Amino acid sequence: MNLADTPDEAAFRAEVRAWLVANAPPKGSPDDFSQGYGVGDGPDEELFLERSRAWQAKVEAAGFAGLSWPKEYGGQGGSQSKEYIYAQEQSRLGVTTEAFDVGVRMIGPTIIEHARDDQKAALLPPMLRGEEIWCQLYSEPLSGSDLASVRTTAIRDGNDWVVNGQKVWTSGAHYSKWAMLLARTDPAAAKHKGLTCFIVDLETAGFDIRPLRQMTGARHFNEVFMDDVRIPASAEFGAVNDGWHVVLTTLRHERSIIGGGHHGPTFAELAALAARSGDGSDRSRDLVDVHIGDRLLDLLDMRVQSTLSHGRDTTMESSVKKIFHGRHISRTVRLGLDLQGAAGMVTDGTEGDHWAHEALNAPMYRIAGGTDEIQRNILAGRVLGVPERKK
Repeated sequence: MNLADTPDEAAFRAEVRAWLVANAPPKGSPDDFSQGYGVGDGPDEELFLERSRAWQAKVEAAGFAGLSWPKEYGGQGGSQSKEYIYAQEQSRLGVTTEAFDVGVRMIGPTIIEHARDDQKAALLPPMLRGEEIWCQLYSEPLSGSDLASVRTTAIRDGNDWVVNGQKVWTSGAHYSKWAMLLARTDPAAAKHKGLTCFIVDLETAGFDIRPLRQMTGARHFNEVFMDDVRIPASAEFGAVNDGWHVVLTTLRHERSIIGGGHHGPTFAELAALAARSGDGSDRSRDLVDVHIGDRLLDLLDMRVQSTLSHGRDTTMESSVKKIFHGRHISRTVRLGLDLQGAAGMVTDGTEGDHWAHEALNAPMYRIAGGTDEIQRNILAGRVLGVPERKK
């Protein structure tokens, strides 16, 4: 396993880094919107989306969007490793493409692999330019980790499908134009069979999108109710009753981008806090542990990138990194709160507010994109070959 950039990757990284430094605001500047994930409603969210759309358009115009997409759909025809390198470098600056990642980096590649040519031509270019935001209508109240047990139904009625059901934890649904919907089209089939994917316009009558308020005060997630939503048969995405195969493609791309760049508070922030609090010498061992954790994340990043460079599946590397990443952020945040003492409980816009917010947000990293338990099941079954326990 070669953890160093190839000459081509090193040249690309230098190109990306130079462009980002010249075009993106630094972290912590007034124009920094990199922490916009899960912003509150109202003006904060509107400003985040305005900056996100402008940034995505700029990235696309510069040729750094859709790096692994075919050129006929606006991409660059490059490799997944270049996508990963760009994400690593972008995470160092005060910008983010999170609002578009579900579309551009997960649904877009799935459309490229499974959709009809007319769907690709109509949907992919505006997605890449940042003109339209996408979300996934997958999880349901009783179908999260066990996604194949979805109960939302789509029943054929002439040239339409009529959809009824409920989805939950849908990121960005309230500001998305399009969604990839997983619904059950054959209730008599086994749970992994009889599922179909659809491309749906969220402005269609019958959708009721209700934002979910998180404990941070943000409203990034939503529950989505569908009451006799009529969608045309042309919205079918992939073969009818073969939706599980399509969904696995999306999940594979999701795993490949998990942890591209570091998220959450860093060791540098923690060390600066320790220096200001005067308590660093008492917690030196804990600070060293966090520093080691940051370095391990760097090495895991390199391993994912190296695997992509060789054209191999990153299931093992991505799952390992995601588990470690979530645990590392929780440990970093706890130490930050400890260094502040009682001030760490304050939410008044001061530095304590930042760490309190991160503490409330930290559990998300161990849930979104597949819980720690799901990642361990993936590693056990698909990597180690451990047989499932008979029920």
